[in-house]
Amino acid sequence: MIRRNFLYSAAGAAAAQNPSGQIGVGMVGVGNRGGYVMKSVMAQTGVRVAAICDIKPDRLDKAASAAARDNPAVYRDYRALIDDKGVNAVHISTPCDLHVEHAIAALKAGKHVYLEKPVGITPASIGELVKVARQANRVIQVGQQLRSDPRMRKTIERIHQGVIGKVVMIKAQRHAGDDLPHDSSSADWFFDAKRSGDVIVEMSVHNLDVCNWAANSRPERASGFGGALVWPNDPLGRTNMDGYTLSYEYANGVKLSFSQVFFHPRGLPGNGQYWYVYGTEGAVDLGTSTLYPRGRDGKPQVLFPEEKVDLNLAHVTSFIEAIRTSSPSSVSADLMVGAHGALTAILGRDAIYGKKTLTWSDLGVEL
Repeated sequence: MIRRNFLYSAAGAAAAQNPSGQIGVGMVGVGNRGGYVMKSVMAQTGVRVAAICDIKPDRLDKAASAAARDNPAVYRDYRALIDDKGVNAVHISTPCDLHVEHAIAALKAGKHVYLEKPVGITPASIGELVKVARQANRVIQVGQQLRSDPRMRKTIERIHQGVIGKVVMIKAQRHAGDDLPHDSSSADWFFDAKRSGDVIVEMSVHNLDVCNWAANSRPERASGFGGALVWPNDPLGRTNMDGYTLSYEYANGVKLSFSQVFFHPRGLPGNGQYWYVYGTEGAVDLGTSTLYPRGRDGKPQVLFPEEKVDLNLAHVTSFIEAIRTSSPSSVSADLMVGAHGALTAILGRDAIYGKKTLTWSDLGVEL
């Protein structure tokens, strides 16, 4: 308690002033995700955790102890962290409904922003964030770490070069054996679709972004069905889904079939996540970077060997290097990647809710 009181004090804030040449990062939200990514921030050369912020005291204490090397200032109000002159860049890992509010505040204060996915949960808010970001001219990295996977990057590049001919269809999924624990520290917002955006936006934005990447396009229309199929109103008041199926048609004609469930038995084959990209001359399993030619005598070929990469570390490094070199376009996943990914998920979510086909123009936002 003595240590916490000191960090809440003005002395703690003053200590956040950075030595010359260092990049000071402020962590807004230091729960499971924010606390985990903070380790990658601390691993960067010439970077210090200048400040941390969370509304939950136990999370603040835990994060302050983990970042004791950097003696960060500690705040309960994100606006105080953003005003801290020792903070050059802000990492945002708060509940999804707060992402746009926090990112806009940081950008208007002249800070660089690392924004965890999704960038937003409504089309209008995403459009507003894009507008502010274009005026701010700051580095923005969206936390879609699969964009920092070198093997996937090289494999998709080969797909775009025509290794399977013209891409015509993608089949992908994200399946799990159980629901998120109903008593977890994030249960207060995760199961509330108005706060999380529902599981497709909160989780599968990663998977759908890869589909957009491989298709080299964005969806034109979507339709699907889903709901709380196994855990209706469990936990009490639940409004998000536990399973759904979706069909997308892209602007360039590529078709996508996607599903997500939380009730795939662990012993049943086909669990987990995958992306199968089909072309006129064959198909590629993105997860294993394996090419399967269509010809009867064709043999599977691994395009690129597996690379052991810490995606969180690589993604944070991309962000820091973009700041250091003043090159916002060099990040692995910029705001437009994040915006298209989130809007793809929102389009599918709203098609499921409405039980009708929706088009990209129905979103009502232009990027």
